[in-house]
Amino acid sequence: MKKYNVGIVGYSWVAGAHIDAINKTSWAQVTAVCSSRQLNEEEISGMYGGKINCYTDLSEMLGDPDLHIVSICSYPADHARQAIMTAKAGKHLIIEKPIALTWDECLAVEAAVKEADVKSCVCFECRFSSQLVTIKSIIDQGLLGKIHYAEVDYYHGIGPWYGQYRWNVLKDAAGSSLLSAGCHALDALLLCIGSEFESVSSFATYSDNKDFAPYEYPTSSVSIVKFKNGAVGKTASVIDCLQPYYFHFHLVGSDGSLLDNKYYSTKVPGLDKNNWTEIPMKMLDSGDVSDHPYLAQFEAFFKALDEGREMPLTSLSEALKTHKLIFAADESANAQN
Repeated sequence: MKKYNVGIVGYSWVAGAHIDAINKTSWAQVTAVCSSRQLNEEEISGMYGGKINCYTDLSEMLGDPDLHIVSICSYPADHARQAIMTAKAGKHLIIEKPIALTWDECLAVEAAVKEADVKSCVCFECRFSSQLVTIKSIIDQGLLGKIHYAEVDYYHGIGPWYGQYRWNVLKDAAGSSLLSAGCHALDALLLCIGSEFESVSSFATYSDNKDFAPYEYPTSSVSIVKFKNGAVGKTASVIDCLQPYYFHFHLVGSDGSLLDNKYYSTKVPGLDKNNWTEIPMKMLDSGDVSDHPYLAQFEAFFKALDEGREMPLTSLSEALKTHKLIFAADESANAQN
């Protein structure tokens, strides 16, 4: 089993979660960090228990022949440029969502990755959560039958109390409510339906609360999606709510339904259709990156890399399907406003 050396781009809140998760895998260790800020190598190395080289120049870090993988944790507006540089340097890629702030930039990243023949992993890590793994298992076992309607919604108030807020309010830095946060819900909707989308219609609005006034784009959006297999879905992305974090699921199929952590199925004899049956699983209940299932995702990526294949669930090609839908939804919302 090969041990991979990983470099981190952007020393931030999410970067710390990546470093912790990567170092806990059996496959890899972080050996380099590149930041626009001058970092103290001795301090950073001591913090994570291993020698870490610190850079302020990405080209210099990418020139290290012993570096195998680069994890991009910088501001979203920098993702595409840095991903393309990394691919051209022949390094495999972990990219924090979003891949880029425009569809054209996403396609440029895809082209660079294909040309360099490197492997990729995009951080739609919620696909590796206990909740989504369990829900997907229920779907795959046919307990809900064919899903014809689904709601997957994202409620997370990103106000001044939240670290991401300072740049999340800027359109040029975050893009939209969907792109900056609600993308996890739209990605989960695609996973649950299991079909490419045919069309999408979206609307967006703002909150009157002063805490959300600095946002340069609508903070709440709702998207209705028609899928090629005939199913219909809905995703709300609400980052201006004043409530606990809530990742909402409601799936309706020909043989049953699922509501968050409860379900009913005609395929299970003895269930009472007038009462839900609770599913014991850990819920997605926090936006804190330290609670995200990066460890499971990175383990899957490194294992796939070792076996010379694309990773399951969150490769660049899979993530591009979600980004294509996000940009189509935002385009629809912009046209409606």
